[in-house]
Amino acid sequence: MSQYTNKQELPSLDTPPAGSIRFNTDSAKMEIYNGEVWWNIDSTSPNEQTGGTRGLFAGGNAPSTAVNEIEFINVDSAGNASDFGNLTNTYHGQASCSSRTRGLTGGGQRAPVSQSNAIEFVTISSTGDMTDFGDLTVGRDFISALASSTRGIFSCGRISMPATGTNTLDYVTIAQAGNAVDFGDMSGGVVLFYSMTCASPTRGIFTGGSPDMRDEIEYVTISTLGNTADFGNTSAGHAGGQGCSNAIRGIFGGGYAPGVSNIIDFITIATLGNATDFGDLTAAKRGIGATASSTRGVFAGGGNPSTTAYNVIEYVQIMTTGNVIDFGDLTGSNSGAKRNPSGCSNGHGGLG
Repeated sequence: MSQYTNKQELPSLDTPPAGSIRFNTDSAKMEIYNGEVWWNIDSTSPNEQTGGTRGLFAGGNAPSTAVNEIEFINVDSAGNASDFGNLTNTYHGQASCSSRTRGLTGGGQRAPVSQSNAIEFVTISSTGDMTDFGDLTVGRDFISALASSTRGIFSCGRISMPATGTNTLDYVTIAQAGNAVDFGDMSGGVVLFYSMTCASPTRGIFTGGSPDMRDEIEYVTISTLGNTADFGNTSAGHAGGQGCSNAIRGIFGGGYAPGVSNIIDFITIATLGNATDFGDLTAAKRGIGATASSTRGVFAGGGNPSTTAYNVIEYVQIMTTGNVIDFGDLTGSNSGAKRNPSGCSNGHGGLG
């Protein structure tokens, strides 16, 4: 007679393939396996909340004056951005991250020139102005951010002029307003700003950064605390581009190395290894904003020495490779042209 009764769950004979679904009898929730761990299947979706994944682009330079405007798009369609609301101040070089319901911005350079420690939030499914959330552990601009469905991590940044960076990682619980808490540090004590990030539900990815144009890719497990670990390398050292992802693949576009680049690289987040060529942006750009749905990665704005700021929004299909496709335009100040906007969405890779 079997040792297992009908009240016990038989163990798996083999590691399940990515995409397997099960009912967890302990939590009474449906779960899906992403190739690393089991995670909950959300009962809500971007389609239910906002008619598709909603992407936000906040702040930036337009082109030489920081702005406080927030614009939004439907990532799953194409078209120009629309007005969403305003930040509490004029910022550029801030970073954004999000859960399924809330979008956060943190840090940035605030007029007159100073590095901000403010964190603000909006409800993505509505429109309106940002509200105070709390403070970062240290004020900084040219900061980066990523998130899972529960945690937002703010990484590195410039803490003083002209080029003093920090290796600080701090985090917040997105559903609960409050000050950020120390998470760990970038490995090797490296101090950085202008780096790129993306995430799956389990891993946060960091790459690039000034002042030494790094090509290293590093990662953390978002649900734990600790310093980053080595992941691999990008095709070239760079800073000032931006990353986005679905739950499987991360992409990094633009930046300068030291010339301004149009290159897009990609990684598979669940594995370790070097980035691979994906395609190209329509022009070499730095200071771009990025966000994603489960299928599309979107890049917006940016500039280079010949064009101070772009209003262009363009996208790629994340699970293919190839050059970007025109999406539409930013529409705010200066005909929407801006550098250093920050992007987030309610359907990015950290949410599954």
